Amino acid sequence: MIIFLSCLSLTLHAQEIDSLAAPTAIDSLAVDSIIVEDSLLAEETIIMPTVPFYDAWNDSSLSDIEMRALEWSLQWLDTTFCEAVHDTTTLPDSVYKARLQALPCVIELPYNERVRAFIIRYVKRSPKQVARMMRMSEYYFPMFEESLCRYNLPDELKYLPIIESALNPTARSHVGAAGLWQFMPATAKIYGLEVNSLVDERMDPIRSTDAACRFLNSMYTIYQDWNLVIAAYNCGSGNVNKAIRRAGGKRDFWDIYPYLPRETRNYVPIFIAANYAMNYGDEHGICKAPIDKVMLTDTIRTAQRIHLEQVSATLNISMDELRRLNPQYSRDILPGGSLYTLCLPADKVGDYIDLEQDILAYKADSLINNRRAEIEQAKLTSVTGAYRVNGVTYYTIKKGDTLGGIAKKFHCTVKQLKQWNGLKSDAIREGKKLKICK
Repeated sequence: MIIFLSCLSLTLHAQEIDSLAAPTAIDSLAVDSIIVEDSLLAEETIIMPTVPFYDAWNDSSLSDIEMRALEWSLQWLDTTFCEAVHDTTTLPDSVYKARLQALPCVIELPYNERVRAFIIRYVKRSPKQVARMMRMSEYYFPMFEESLCRYNLPDELKYLPIIESALNPTARSHVGAAGLWQFMPATAKIYGLEVNSLVDERMDPIRSTDAACRFLNSMYTIYQDWNLVIAAYNCGSGNVNKAIRRAGGKRDFWDIYPYLPRETRNYVPIFIAANYAMNYGDEHGICKAPIDKVMLTDTIRTAQRIHLEQVSATLNISMDELRRLNPQYSRDILPGGSLYTLCLPADKVGDYIDLEQDILAYKADSLINNRRAEIEQAKLTSVTGAYRVNGVTYYTIKKGDTLGGIAKKFHCTVKQLKQWNGLKSDAIREGKKLKICK
């Protein structure tokens, strides 16, 4: 099992866009579910889907850590020995409150029964999940922290992808949201992310994080309150604005709480609980999922059209590793034509530079050059009834035609006509086609 650590950050130049849109509109999946009753949430029933990650929350369902179960990460991490060993329900409220207050955060992290319920669901009911994300955070959080710092945003916003995607860069919802930050395609394009058949930069950890930071920064310019920004990230600024209006103009999350969509009322408490779980998991007996070795990664910027299989075969890197490092290339192809980023194990970057021409040449015809740039359309020739395609003329034999007469029309010999068409004699039949290969 391998964990990847990034040792190089890209300088991004995505265009700043003033238009605002919610990154994700979260809707529910029709899936088999387990109904779980929680005494701390007596007024609601919590629906815990049995799917790897959850697409959505609506008025009849509620998200928590189980919704985003990172089944895909099992191929990276061994969580056999990561178990919660304490009964977290016995801790007094004063402990949870004091720990939240002790976190060095700009965003307010208040404590109440709602927050307590989600803390327990993280650290008591899903310790292996938290263990996986604690380990995965060592790869993704440095990327998040660098971008957040660049935009002067609170560091604790790095926990948003915990509840959006459970740190799964290839997470997709059935409504079209994708990536660590769960951008919808239209919003992704507003913030300069490329989304097409070959490239989906919503799944590029660095590019999508930069876009998310610009979105969050824009929202804070409007609301000047981070809890409202987080709420807007979940349900969109339109719903937050309506809640503010219904609350008589009050601009505090807990004041407008009753007027928000039900899933958003839970979203901020879950965010607070995620902050707690990721900082205090070890206090509840949750260990980071172990790793076999650490792999440093680096990046190459190239304008060449490349298939990941070319890189894999030439540099002896497995396709699974390349796909994990480059999840934005949905068909394993860097399109070329402009600069694209290729993430590699750091010890392979020098080999890539030295062997780039060998990489480009490997199975180029079948992997890269297998598209016909031009196809000659069938065209009528000057001879009635004949047409030409890809350098060959086809003539349909008419009543009264002879090989000699046809040869004269097309300025060739009878012998050539026989060779081109595999004829053994001069006999021909009306309606058959002859090839004239000149």
